[in-house]
Parts: sequence; C-alpha cells; structure tokens
Amino acid sequence: MKKLEFSRKKIILCVSAVLSFIIFILLLVTAKRMGSSQEAQQMAERWSDTGRVAQISCFFSPKAGVTEESIEDFEHTLDRVLVEASITIESENPGARLWADAYSADGKIFLSSDKTTLSLDAIGIGGDFFLFHPLKLVSGSYFSGNDLMQDYCVIDEETAWQLFGSNDVAGMTVFIGGRPHIVTGVVERPKGRLEEAAGLDSSVVYVSYQTLTEYGQSNGLNHYEIVMPNPVSDFARQKVQENFSVDEKEVEIIENSFRYSLLSSLKVLAQFGTRSMNGKAIIYPYWENIARGYEDMIAVVTLFMLLFILYPVVLLLIVFIKWWRHKGWTLRDVWLRAKDRFERFIERKRMERRKKKKSGKDPEEGEWLEWL
Repeated sequence: MKKLEFSRKKIILCVSAVLSFIIFILLLVTAKRMGSSQEAQQMAERWSDTGRVAQISCFFSPKAGVTEESIEDFEHTLDRVLVEASITIESENPGARLWADAYSADGKIFLSSDKTTLSLDAIGIGGDFFLFHPLKLVSGSYFSGNDLMQDYCVIDEETAWQLFGSNDVAGMTVFIGGRPHIVTGVVERPKGRLEEAAGLDSSVVYVSYQTLTEYGQSNGLNHYEIVMPNPVSDFARQKVQENFSVDEKEVEIIENSFRYSLLSSLKVLAQFGTRSMNGKAIIYPYWENIARGYEDMIAVVTLFMLLFILYPVVLLLIVFIKWWRHKGWTLRDVWLRAKDRFERFIERKRMERRKKKKSGKDPEEGEWLEWL
C-alpha cells in the first residue's frame, strides 16, 4: 500500500513538473510575441540583421530648446565621430546609409475640406519618421520629412471619413491654415485599451514639422530617434548622449534595441515601485507610452515564467541530490573503470595486430599503435 502511494506521488510530481515546464514555454512564446508586435521598437532588426546596430530614442522637455538646427549639428558631429571610430559603409549599394534618424513634435492643427473643418491632434515629423513607425496603410503611401515639398499629410481612417466620406482618399487635397496639402496616405489608427490610455483616444494627423510650426500649435521638437552602428555594447547610446548638447535633466535617452529581452524585463521588475516616478518635465508620445505599457506586461509575464520554471528545476535538483546520496559509487570509481576499459581496448588492439602480422595479412594495418 505504501509503495502504491509512493508511486502515485512520483507520478503526480512528474506530471506537475511537465505541466509547469509547458506553461513556462507558453509564457516565453507569449512574451516574445508581445515584444515583436511593437514595430516601433524593432527598427534595429529591420535596419540590419547583423545585430551590430542600435535604436536610440530621445525625449526632450519643453525647456530643452531642441531645434532642427541643433539636430543638424548633431548629425554632422555623428558623421565625424563614426569616421574617427573607423566605422564606414561596407555595402556595395550606392544608396546605403550608416544611420537613419527622425524627429517629431506633437501639437494641434485644423484640417479643412469642402465638407467640414476638424481640430485634430497632430504629429509634425522630420527625417524618416515612418521608417521608425510603419503604421498600417489603408490606402496611399507615406511621405518623408526630408522631401523638398512639405505640403503633405497622412491621416487616419476616421479623419478621412469625416473629411471626404471615404477612406480611399490618397491624392485628395485638404487645407491647413488656408494652404492646400496633399493627402499621401490613410493609416489605420491602433485601437485598444492600452492605446487609448497611451494617448491614441482620438484622431491623429501626421504633417511635416514645418507645417505644424507654421500653421498649427506646436509643443516644440520633443522626440528624436536614430538607428546607427553599435560595434560594442552601449556605444550608440553613449555617443548620442555625449554629442547632444542638452542638459541631462531635460532629456531621457533610451536604447530600444533590447528593451523586451529577459534581462531588460528583470531590470523592470527590480525597479518596481520607482519606475513610474519621473523628476523630469517630459511628456512621452503615444508610441513610448505603449512601449512602456508592454514593458510592464512582459515583466509580469517574466515573473510568472520564473515561478513556473523554478518548480521543475527545484524538483530535478531534489531528485539529483537524493540519487547522489544513495549512489553506490564514487567519481574515483568511474575514473578507475574508464581507465581500465581503455587499457583493455589498447591491449586488445595490440593482440589483433600481432595475429595479423603473423598471418601475413595487412602488414601496415595498425601502424598507428607503434607509438604505444
């Protein structure tokens, strides 16, 4: 009866350990998918598959005083820094670049059509903004903040329906401050509880930074993003921090490249209770709020992952310790047995060689044993 109960306990422990490991794997896959779903945080992977690049984000307070001119100065400095570090373009593609960047500002703006006028949240962009933020296009295409023509905009579906009664409006004209702007594309606005809490609770229009500053209400240039070479750990972040002439109290610099890794999630857990405290007058854009929300959720998933993997590991450790204590041999016994088997093998090969030599067959076979 006792043996039967003991066997049942063994079966229960084994089954529970296997189930715990399976749940660990499922949580690991879930965390991986949650992280990879955030395309705004995956620019480094899209830019290069070598793993030697990094995506860096900078968020400025209104007092930072960052302008397009200061960003241009930083870009020139960055080129010089990369040359000094002997980092050059190795691609044969004549259009290849060592780095790409984007900057943006949030604010408000009025959009008008023949049908109506709307007051909307606006993001004024410069550089390759949509390279970092590949929003899902419903129709049309993106525009670049580097274009000579700045009279473009990208709107979301709700805005398109309100202005034109359709979402297939690429190429149509809207008026901003009385000036015509071409709608290059219509995007799908991300929706969900987290997105709404992050600031995407209403329509957003994307215009050039020039348009926002001239015809809208701009809160100042407060976001900068760059993907660049990172030959050694933390190289990119340090170079950005050293060469952006902004008081450290007025800027927060984040490396996005590995923000959803296991190590990063453990750091988030370690900062529990203090993570939400911010002594800087910085307001995050919606994409950073979403990213931080996912960081928190993935950290919680990571905590459960550790708990579920801990159970089978501890169980295996207990089984190993019990087996070790009750084993009928020592490591010295294993060594002596292995040594004895090797010596027997060598002796057997010697005997075979002698027999073949006496019989006159294969006289050269086994010459590798001569050294013995």
